[in-house]
Amino acid sequence: MNGKKKTVNVSELSSVTVRFAGDSGDGIQLVGSQFANATAVAGNDLSTLPDYPAEIRAPAGSLAGVSGFQISFGDDSVMTPGNKPNVLVAMNPAALAVNLKSLDKGSVIIANSDAFAQASLEKAGYKTNPLEDGTLANYRVIAVPANALTENALKDSGLLKPQVLKCKNFYMLGILFWMYGLPLGPTKERIDAKFGKTPALAAANFKALEAGYDYAETTELFDARFQTRKSAVAPGKYRNLTGNEAAAYALITAAKLLKKKLFYGSYPITPASEILHTLSKHRANDVVVFQAEDEIAAMCATVGAAFAGELAATGTSGPGLSLKIEAIGLGVITELPMVIVNVQRGGPSTGLPTKTEQSDLLQAIYGRHGESPLAVLAASSPADCFTTTLEAARLAVKYMTPVIVLSNSYLSNGSEPFRIPKLSELPKFDLPPLPAPEAFKPYQRDPVTLARPWAWPGLKGYEHRIGGLEKAEGTGAISYDPENHQKMTDIRAAKIAGIAREIPPTRVTGPEAGELLVLGWGSTYGAIAEAMGEARKAGLTVSSAHIRNLWPLPPDLGGILKGFRKVLLPEENSGQLRLLLRSEYLVEPLGLNKVQGQPLNSDEILAKIREVLGK
Repeated sequence: MNGKKKTVNVSELSSVTVRFAGDSGDGIQLVGSQFANATAVAGNDLSTLPDYPAEIRAPAGSLAGVSGFQISFGDDSVMTPGNKPNVLVAMNPAALAVNLKSLDKGSVIIANSDAFAQASLEKAGYKTNPLEDGTLANYRVIAVPANALTENALKDSGLLKPQVLKCKNFYMLGILFWMYGLPLGPTKERIDAKFGKTPALAAANFKALEAGYDYAETTELFDARFQTRKSAVAPGKYRNLTGNEAAAYALITAAKLLKKKLFYGSYPITPASEILHTLSKHRANDVVVFQAEDEIAAMCATVGAAFAGELAATGTSGPGLSLKIEAIGLGVITELPMVIVNVQRGGPSTGLPTKTEQSDLLQAIYGRHGESPLAVLAASSPADCFTTTLEAARLAVKYMTPVIVLSNSYLSNGSEPFRIPKLSELPKFDLPPLPAPEAFKPYQRDPVTLARPWAWPGLKGYEHRIGGLEKAEGTGAISYDPENHQKMTDIRAAKIAGIAREIPPTRVTGPEAGELLVLGWGSTYGAIAEAMGEARKAGLTVSSAHIRNLWPLPPDLGGILKGFRKVLLPEENSGQLRLLLRSEYLVEPLGLNKVQGQPLNSDEILAKIREVLGK
């Protein structure tokens, strides 16, 4: 430095996208989540996309073993984890090889140069070192010998060398903290909490974080810092939540509003297991968590808990939903309230267990034997997993029915700031009073909702028969009468169809009729919203709408669709909602379909909008 003060350019950005990438053992998800929390504390809006291999520990240095964590942060224009990273932090050659195709020219690559040894280069398919051979001439490359620098920073820590080298991820994180002016304090608190049982590791990781920050501050390699615009947020208390955490807290909230215990029966399955893990931490809060031996047992136990009079819920992913199907049918015929969260992933079979899709829609709506209707809702963002799951619980209790909530890997593992609602902002959970015991019939109907009474064991005078055989209308006695079966089938269908009365008017952004409507559901919400913003900037006349209720569909949707010459439907499947709309409304939407284990991004949707409009 020669005693001269370092000159640094500071630029303001509306948003920026960063991707961390390396081996699963490099702690990529850990530092990604720490960075996300730090940006949230700094007042940024954010959206994240964890992306990790299916293998628990893939071969070190292999292309298949690369783990990634992408985050976009800045002002309230941030609605997705970003299309392409502005900055890639590559912990090894494989991380660079896998992610280089996602970078635009001029992007920043911060690489751990110590990992670019010959053996690692060969595993990643490189014959020569790309940091030295001119391959990356069109990028801003910053080579950081993170292994050596971390070892030097922690030489007095008393840790063994393998333990020291595990801290290199926090060294690289410190560099990013300096680049974007993020405070170290909140992360120290989280490190202490994460490594509370091993104080020496906590101290080492934070020291590595500080050392990386100081390295960026003093070295000539880093000549620019960035400030991101803060998000204008409503006053309140915020938490950075994943979609799975949001769903778990929604179930707890619903049980509290009902003044009941929450029963959650589940079998661990990627990517839904975090709901089980989150709820298991709240067992002292009237939460009963049952980890079953398989998906069938989990679903049957959930039906039993609903019969027992508590708020019952279960969670799974696509293959698990298949196994739950028969017992879900039992929930339909017994007309008991329960919430089933399906965190969709790439299929079929084990498929792509850590990647995202929207391919379980038709299974959720139709995938049961017999005439077996139930309600299906889809969350649109990690925070919306709270609102949608809470609404599912309300509908389940009001209409005495199982309700399926569709999330997916992108939403469940992604995170964003969530404003904790006030009690006055929560929906009302009204349990209709039971009739007098002498007037009670287990299948008598509410005249509006067609729901039967929720009478549970132990209530004197309300004893009744229950099970999977068809029931006689009113009395609930077992009935094989053909006309009664027709009547009960029609009633169950009419009850679910009546939920449409609860659906608010569909909001159309842009002209309410015209040339093109972009219709979305579930996790495509953010990408569609960003694409619409860019389309309006470009002077394109296009409208959009997003639906939460997939069954029954919004009652005004058919009229809205027919008000546009063309309807574009982006989906992360091969066209499942498109098929449903065609059969329901005799319209022919245009599909934008992606089944690659990765979410649709706004660039892809904007390009399709331009194509459809001939622009």
